Amino acid sequence: MCGIAGYIDSLCQTGNDKLQSTVLRMTDKVQSRGPDYSGTWVDEENGIALGHRRLSIIDLSPEGHQPMLSKNGRYVLVFNGEIYNYVALRSELEVSGVSFKGRSDTEVMIESIEKWGIKKALTKFTGMFAFALWDRKERLLYLARDRIGEKPLYYGWMGKTFLFGSELKALKVHPEFVWNVNKDVLPLYLRYNCIPAPFSIYENISKVMSATYLIINPDKPSYVSDPISYWSVKCAAENGIQYPINCSEEEAVSHLDQVLRKAVKQQMVSDVPLGAFLSGGIDSSTIVALMQSESSRPIKTFTIGYHQKEYNEAGYAKEVASYLKTDHTELYVTEQQAMEVIPKLPFIYDEPFSDSSQIPTFLVSELARQHVTVCLSGDGGDELFGGYNRHVWGEKIWKNIKYVPKSIRHMAALSLGKISPQKLENSWFLPSKYKNRFLGEYLHKFADILQVNSFTDMYQSLTSHWKKPQQVVKNHLLLDSLHYDSSTIFPTLTETIMYLDMMHYLPDDILVKVDRASMSVSLETRAPFLDHNVVEFAWRIPLSMKIKENESKWLIRQLLYRHVPRKLIDRPKLGFGVPIGHWLRGPLKEWTEELLDEGRLLSEGYFHPLPIRQKWEEHVTGKRNWHHLLWDILMFQTWLEKEKRSQE
Repeated sequence: MCGIAGYIDSLCQTGNDKLQSTVLRMTDKVQSRGPDYSGTWVDEENGIALGHRRLSIIDLSPEGHQPMLSKNGRYVLVFNGEIYNYVALRSELEVSGVSFKGRSDTEVMIESIEKWGIKKALTKFTGMFAFALWDRKERLLYLARDRIGEKPLYYGWMGKTFLFGSELKALKVHPEFVWNVNKDVLPLYLRYNCIPAPFSIYENISKVMSATYLIINPDKPSYVSDPISYWSVKCAAENGIQYPINCSEEEAVSHLDQVLRKAVKQQMVSDVPLGAFLSGGIDSSTIVALMQSESSRPIKTFTIGYHQKEYNEAGYAKEVASYLKTDHTELYVTEQQAMEVIPKLPFIYDEPFSDSSQIPTFLVSELARQHVTVCLSGDGGDELFGGYNRHVWGEKIWKNIKYVPKSIRHMAALSLGKISPQKLENSWFLPSKYKNRFLGEYLHKFADILQVNSFTDMYQSLTSHWKKPQQVVKNHLLLDSLHYDSSTIFPTLTETIMYLDMMHYLPDDILVKVDRASMSVSLETRAPFLDHNVVEFAWRIPLSMKIKENESKWLIRQLLYRHVPRKLIDRPKLGFGVPIGHWLRGPLKEWTEELLDEGRLLSEGYFHPLPIRQKWEEHVTGKRNWHHLLWDILMFQTWLEKEKRSQE
């Protein structure tokens, strides 16, 4: 794993020394992504500078350093990520006469591009990556990103200068960078607790979309090609549904074992210590079970726990680790340790990001990095195999309410909305088996669903924090927030939800959360479920084998039961959370009050204070639990505070 950055001065008015010193300043800002080596390549005649920070994983020798030139000198590459099938590609290239100096996947990558061209090479790569490629012959810059969007890449023109980098902090140190908040993305941020691609928090700066590449011509300042696709979730889903696997359930489990095991084996290749995150849940336990079955020594596994029982899954993880005989490390963190992460978040994420599980994600990454350099995770299992409540219940709920007159649904929603979640959770008329700490929130979500007009509105309601964010943000344009291609028709509404989660929630929230948290401590994370071969296989499996008798991720469960007793796995899912709501009423109350001060909000000019203050008053008095919505505002406020200080 690495960090990349660079720029093009289209006027070619910058000498070699200035090109090199500037790009070094840019890559120094992403040092945590690559603490092992710093490299640059500059071309004064074309005004281009490429920079790289290396976290050495494969081929630790200097032969793996970047920027790397192709053998014939035409291409220069800076690359962040891993190509898991590089050994097979290398063999294919060697058969055709290509020779290699080292053992790195970077060298295989650049020679693949030289041999087959960029688009064909991209279709051959299995991995996670973001890269910049300079074609010295054609004088064109290419920016590309992996199929699912595991690795980040930002870019944009600032006047006559084109900037790119793994993180925004690299772009910001360039002297031509202009700091302007893009107010139009704030409603999207408040709705989804992240800023979805292709947008960023800054005007004129965008994210490369997953599974695409861009072409930049220095002779055309302000021009960037439209994204050129080389793969898509849409095509994988449509092809899978059109050509499903025709097999028994037992055969399907064996097929999953085969394709997922291959991905796990490829991702276990490393020249540095390797381990895995283990929450004790289905996805991470499956990955660890397959890793352990492929290893002759105990796999290193990591989890964090909390002393609050309702948030703690560490005991379950320990039981799984003990059964699989892994080398397990757990850390129980105090409230104070968890809250000490909060001031770091604006620096880690670079733009407003408010999925509060960012805190435990950072803590478990920090723990793992003390022992290993690479960690595998179970990310992607939920989206591919039906792991969320909306996958299990969304379609059933919609079919039951869509024919109920809107007026009746609206009245029912108002009635539910007037009862606090706490009272709903403790209602005398509910059997004890239905009472849990999420029940009140679930019922309030149901109240919101009762008021929607369409299935896509229901999905947006289920995945939104602020339901009407445009009423909170000042002076903005309303951007399209869903990007749903209506030409994509799925046999069931459940598959539509899973598709939308793959397109949006996974790359914009989950993968951003994990990448920034782990790379801030120089830890590489890998996700076998996101191997595109696994993704394509998952879409060929009928929905009836993913969700069966209201049980989520049925197929993964059957595979896991081959390795771990059912009793260690079958239990309610807690999620990877922290008690933010409690903190805001207690130890973070003063901090929150300062950031949400009405005068401060008015003077900053981004939000209308009234709806925010109303939510805060209801939360702090215990009338409602608005911690998700308040955390959205607080993470923007802490980010803004950090930005202002950097400008002083």
